[in-house]
Amino acid sequence: MDSQKDALQRIIATLANKNEELQNFIETLNHTLGRVQVNSTQVVSDLEEEFDTLYSILDEMKGSMTNTIKQETVRKSHELQKQLTQSTSALESAEELLEFANNALHITDEEDFTKAARQIKDRVTMAPAFRLTLKPKATDNMRHLMVDFSKERLLLQGLKFLPVPRAPEIVLGDCLVIDNEVTVTWRMPEEDSKIDHYILEYRKTNHEGLPRVKDEQCWEVLDDVKSTEHTLQGLRFDTRFMNFRVRACNKAAAGDYSDPVTLETRAFNFGFDSTSSHLNLKVEDRSVEWDPQGGKGVDSKVKGKENKGSGTPSPKRTSVTRSPAPRGARDRFTGESYTVLGDTSFESGQHYWQVKPQKDCKSFSVGLAYRNLGKFDQLGKTNTSWCIHINNWLQNSFAAKHNNKAKNLDVPVPDTIGLYCDFDQGQLSFYNAENKQLLHTFKVKFTQPVVPAFMVWCGGLTLSTGLQIPSAVRSFQKTENGLGGSNSSIS
Repeated sequence: MDSQKDALQRIIATLANKNEELQNFIETLNHTLGRVQVNSTQVVSDLEEEFDTLYSILDEMKGSMTNTIKQETVRKSHELQKQLTQSTSALESAEELLEFANNALHITDEEDFTKAARQIKDRVTMAPAFRLTLKPKATDNMRHLMVDFSKERLLLQGLKFLPVPRAPEIVLGDCLVIDNEVTVTWRMPEEDSKIDHYILEYRKTNHEGLPRVKDEQCWEVLDDVKSTEHTLQGLRFDTRFMNFRVRACNKAAAGDYSDPVTLETRAFNFGFDSTSSHLNLKVEDRSVEWDPQGGKGVDSKVKGKENKGSGTPSPKRTSVTRSPAPRGARDRFTGESYTVLGDTSFESGQHYWQVKPQKDCKSFSVGLAYRNLGKFDQLGKTNTSWCIHINNWLQNSFAAKHNNKAKNLDVPVPDTIGLYCDFDQGQLSFYNAENKQLLHTFKVKFTQPVVPAFMVWCGGLTLSTGLQIPSAVRSFQKTENGLGGSNSSIS
């Protein structure tokens, strides 16, 4: 009976998964169907715009070429009209001279005849008719302004839709997720010299596998990508996965999207667990700050339950009445354990996060602890917590702490501290987040899930999570795994 129920449950789970896949596919089809008409209207509008542009260019060229013909007509007409005027004037002068010469033939007086003949000779020498070039300065030929549209006509007759670029292929093996950057690489299935640019789209998701149409995140668009590789920088991985797709564009059209791919970001994302925080700590999103007025009017007797000889300074004590801890928060830290835990524990894998203290913070600790850390316990004072502690009050100290043992660290206190934990290898390391200098390493055999832990007094901390393990840290861990000596002397 039980085996049959198990088999039936497996069948039901399989059917449920298949139903979800079909539902997602139906949503995809409905979405595509709705976009067909929209896109069809858009391409018709684009086609009309292209033809209107072509008409406009042809009209402009026609006007320009017609104007050239008119200018040539005016030039030739001017030249010929000028020659015509000159020739007409020369002809009139020649006719008048010819008439004068004919009349001179009838002169009988020798002296008068000689005088007339001399005048005729002088006038013939200077006559315009003998100085004119009797050749037109312009021809009636306008063939040099004729055009041959045979090639263009063939081109227009052969006008077709510009081939839509094929969908690119994202090369999953060449995609890289590292140092809070994602590099996406793709290729075209065949050479296409008309591609002008690419459009890369991405979105964050918590769903593994193919993207869903109705996802909680919208696609982010990166336009005008000129190469077949692009790196997204400065990301915060607050989801488990990221979807990517890309399309190629030529001057006229954008092609289909590539098959989408989903990349796992593998970043540890968590926040502060406000239900665990000391009443004197104010927790807001990614920050925690000391609040000396927190818990005023609450009665809490903590004498004898605090760790003695604490390295964490205490504010001046006052007799106050404290209210009971909120429901569900009876494990809230109290006394001088000004502590707050992260809201997410882990029991495997490699994880990295960063903490930035306020510049005037007098005392703080950052590290790891088991969930069973007592509400009066201070970080590093028990065998269930590991931390580095910075004290800037009265005297400065920078030390690694565990099981009530401390080791002073002879390095400058960084502005931002990076924490790296390899749970499976039993290693907790602290780094200068800026230059990746190793500050200290604990070698630990973890026996139960651990949770990030923080202590703050007179100041505040800012938390950065959703971070990739820096490549410099990964490289260092590979070469320095199993560190001995001073870095792990109190593990």
